Amino acid sequence: MPKTINDIEELKIYCNSLNEYSRFNTREVPVGDVPLGGNNPIRIQSMTTTDTMDTDASVEQSIRIINSGCDYVRLTAPSLKDARNLKNIKQKLIQKGYKTPLIADIHFTPNAAEEAARIVEKVRINPGNYADRKKFETIEYTDAMYQEELERITERLIPFINICKQYGTAVRIGTNHGSLSDRIMSRYGDTPIGMVESALEFVRIFESENFYNIVLSMKSSNPQVMVQAYRLLVNKMISEGMNYPLHLGVTEAGGGEDGRIKSAMGIGTLLEDGLGDTIRVSLTEDPEFEAPVARQILSGYKNRSFHKPIKKIISPLPYNPFEYSRRKTFDLLNIGNSSVPVVVADLSAAKSIDYNILKDIGYIYNAESDKWQISDMAADLVFLNDEKNDFNFPTTLKIIYDFNVWLKKRNNKNSFPLLTPEEYLSSRTKSTVTNFIKFPCNLYEEKLFDKIKDDKTAVLVLESDNENWIAEVRRMIIELMNKGIENPIILKKIFLKESLDELRLFASTDFGSLLIDGFGDGIWLSFKPAKKSTEENSKRTFLKYSESNYKIINRIGFAILQAARVRISKTEFIACPSCGRTLFDLQETTNKIKSKTEHLKGLKIAVMGCIVNGPGEMADADYGYVGSGIGKITLYRGKNIVRRNLPSENAVNELIELIKEDGLWYEPN
Repeated sequence: MPKTINDIEELKIYCNSLNEYSRFNTREVPVGDVPLGGNNPIRIQSMTTTDTMDTDASVEQSIRIINSGCDYVRLTAPSLKDARNLKNIKQKLIQKGYKTPLIADIHFTPNAAEEAARIVEKVRINPGNYADRKKFETIEYTDAMYQEELERITERLIPFINICKQYGTAVRIGTNHGSLSDRIMSRYGDTPIGMVESALEFVRIFESENFYNIVLSMKSSNPQVMVQAYRLLVNKMISEGMNYPLHLGVTEAGGGEDGRIKSAMGIGTLLEDGLGDTIRVSLTEDPEFEAPVARQILSGYKNRSFHKPIKKIISPLPYNPFEYSRRKTFDLLNIGNSSVPVVVADLSAAKSIDYNILKDIGYIYNAESDKWQISDMAADLVFLNDEKNDFNFPTTLKIIYDFNVWLKKRNNKNSFPLLTPEEYLSSRTKSTVTNFIKFPCNLYEEKLFDKIKDDKTAVLVLESDNENWIAEVRRMIIELMNKGIENPIILKKIFLKESLDELRLFASTDFGSLLIDGFGDGIWLSFKPAKKSTEENSKRTFLKYSESNYKIINRIGFAILQAARVRISKTEFIACPSCGRTLFDLQETTNKIKSKTEHLKGLKIAVMGCIVNGPGEMADADYGYVGSGIGKITLYRGKNIVRRNLPSENAVNELIELIKEDGLWYEPN
């Protein structure tokens, strides 16, 4: 293990091991009677959406959150009076038999934080707007000026720190991408390292006052940025001798399937490497729906330590885990190089191929014109393992066959073989254009490596049956990079899960974690129902293949690529999960905006309940729809206000007009 700060930073260390599952050791932080970090279980939390001044509504929703499986409940305290009312909420919960620790969420108002710290077990503050400025001003700071600002912040923090010491209150220093202060933005930009330094500046102030009951978070609506920031944070903590617990979450993930996929990708990627002590799945839904998703994500790490051994990774890494950079490859069939990652539709279990199945994977046939319409989420390749049909596929669709079947089909210019390593090494007959090679990730055969390296027709289909699938596949990709092998890679996994919920969560983590590192030129998602699936859960379970199953699997594949920001095929909605600060019905409004704009491929639209989750937290959105008062909406283009305090009943139409003005609107088909 490296001993010096330079070794730790240069070798880009951010976890215990990349080839062996091991939780990163953090200090234990007391949060009431439910301690966090150390050897404790990973805790689950959620946040109320009620007005904190409405005591009864907040109590009832807190109870629903607790009963859904949460270890902590967070409530917003935007003002001093809200903070004071936390006492009434806490007392009523205790009267009803609930002693779950409460967390106050503070933005902008230090006096509210100081009051809340006397009442609840933990207080979250955001260093980007706590005793700091956020006016989107670029300021040239000298070192002396910068230090003066830190001294001012220290002076403002000390009363809060002393109260936390007196009452035994824990603190989460929660940085959010896009809500960094002007001071941090001027020096570091809107970057992961800026997020890390923003938090660590506050940590150093707390430590100077001998306060260590601290939890840290690095949230973003972009899973790439979120993962990079947490990794950088751990790297910096190790180099500075810190080990504070981590609160994981993808902020403004949205709702429904997309929200679950983004959350599982960001949270799961970090959990895979043993990072994380508490998680919150932020969905634009009622908060009691968040804990079940969090529990499902965590279920993948029970007994994970007992996975089959994986060959050790030798430092240094041939890639930077703190920055996105796609692995260098050459191009085959528009796979690899500068082409977006492809999606392979596995149709091997279909009894026959018909127009309905092709429609499910994005190809719609028009009999009148005898032409195919190809959707933005059309699979790029299909896999068939036999020759039972002679369907007339679209000419743009490439077909992969098992090698023995391909030998009979090789005159079809759109068909390509899938070979085992043995077939690849021994057979003289192969495609002169592209050959797909099944590549078990536990296979280290130099003869195979040497042949592939010199073969410009080979695409590698990486497979693993290791319980620690990500680590073994990543280990093989690192081996290929170290050997200078630049063949395109398709990531393949067969999921043995019971339900749609499980499939989308675990597929998002497994594929997403590798895509975030720039690994993978395509994904091949295959599904087989678990044996214990029953008719009782058939409505949410794949019991047999049907056209709807193919459609769902195809949609999940494209949603994973979009969440990883490696292939954009639809509009992206960045929506905060709502809280007591929200000034309108967030779920209803988000659904309304989505229904009118979801056809605008490639746009990012943020829907924020209030100014706290407004121009800063929506970070990289193209347009923002932000609550600015009761019944009032302010519209943003990027981070700039373009229409202020619009009546809410007209605001959605005004948003559409703004998009039209920018020439980005087109009518849906």
